[in-house]
Amino acid sequence: MSNYLDLSLEEIHTLLKNKTIKPIDLVNECFSKIEKNKDYNCYITLNKEQAEAKAKELENVPVSDDLLFGIPIAIKDNIITKDLKTTAASHMLYNFVPIYDAYVVKLLKQHNMIIIGKLNMDEFAMGSSNQTSYYGPVKNPLNKDLVSGGSSGGSACAVALGMPFLSLGTDTGGSIRQPSSFCGVVGMKPTYGLVSRYGLIAFASSLDQIGPITRTVKENALLLNAISEKDSNDLTQEGKKEEIKITDDIDLSKLKIAIPKFYLNDKIDKEILNKFNEIKSLLTSKGCQIDVVDIKYLENSVSLYQIIALGEASSNLARYDGIRYGYSTTKFTDINDFYKATRSEGFGPEVKRRLMIGSYLLSGANAKVYYEKALKIRHAMIEEFHNVFHAYDYIIGPTTTTLPYPLGANNDDPNKSFIDDILTIPVNMAGLPALNLPIGYSKDNLAIGMQIIANRFEENKIYNLANYLEQALNLGGKHE
Repeated sequence: MSNYLDLSLEEIHTLLKNKTIKPIDLVNECFSKIEKNKDYNCYITLNKEQAEAKAKELENVPVSDDLLFGIPIAIKDNIITKDLKTTAASHMLYNFVPIYDAYVVKLLKQHNMIIIGKLNMDEFAMGSSNQTSYYGPVKNPLNKDLVSGGSSGGSACAVALGMPFLSLGTDTGGSIRQPSSFCGVVGMKPTYGLVSRYGLIAFASSLDQIGPITRTVKENALLLNAISEKDSNDLTQEGKKEEIKITDDIDLSKLKIAIPKFYLNDKIDKEILNKFNEIKSLLTSKGCQIDVVDIKYLENSVSLYQIIALGEASSNLARYDGIRYGYSTTKFTDINDFYKATRSEGFGPEVKRRLMIGSYLLSGANAKVYYEKALKIRHAMIEEFHNVFHAYDYIIGPTTTTLPYPLGANNDDPNKSFIDDILTIPVNMAGLPALNLPIGYSKDNLAIGMQIIANRFEENKIYNLANYLEQALNLGGKHE
């Protein structure tokens, strides 16, 4: 088997442009890797026939200067793809074949990228370990006995294994950053409104964002550039303010960085904190001003998330009734029984638990008691972040509180998937951009990540700091 997918994007592009290789070589190598690593369970649906046909078609197209030309990419299975099954990892959508592409998929195709398949995930993106999928859990690329993280576990694991090295995930409360941390890859949750959500199967509409997962910071920036064009179909989307361009010349001595006290709490694993403190020391030695600050309401973020996200989920998932598309029960007595049986059989335990809580929270007077109050506190949290960014360029902290844990652990704890995301949820609440950057490994060779957070639409700033740290740490390729 060739190893073209281990090369940099620039090297692959040169080979394509010189006709040394063809897109079909990349596609064939990708499917060989998928077959070799199928026990990691990264994929739900493969797109082999169409991918091979697209690769052959591109042989007759002049190779442009676009580094993404002819490059394979895989898509999380809650982002719809025309004529390619999209299940959201749920029995409810086991046979759903969309008739149009999500806007981000349309953009990827305009760059002549090749869709390899649909990636495994937590069912309807509800989970943080990729163990709620109807199609089984995704295993950690560094240790098959451990979780990959979620909900974009398939997206992160596939990139870590190079099959292929670019993917799209989604992030509602940490679902790009947390699995990226567990799998040792770069994952960006963009500013809310930067990337179109048109064609994304909704979980919580005020929190969901599509974002890139890649091997390197520069690849991540390139992919985000490709998917952040303005879309008139999504009225909450603003599109990119400017082209993201990474510079290798960053003056660290002028940077002011904040670390929230909450991001140093006693729930964080000591190995993670020690590795993060090494980064803090590195930045301080280069002249950065780093202060530990108080940001109010961060300790309330999980409760806010449970109220807002689950309330919105109960509304969004009401459409799955078995009438128009998706799973339908065959055993019922009347229409009410049909709805009840379809949803009972079609949804998994975690989704049903969240929908019941969400429905309760929005019922009658509860909407004012819980949901409206949560929105007010959320707004206050946003103001707190806004005040910090008046004084500081960045906020940094660990991405996760724990290292990857064993498959099957804590499955009986309904709060575990929320607690896993206590450091990532605040970013979604505030609509801010944040990137997971791999910063090292534990004594057991498990990946450790840190978050770099900036103000709205300041992805460029995040990438520049992340690129500096990536080069300084020189960790590239450790996960392969």
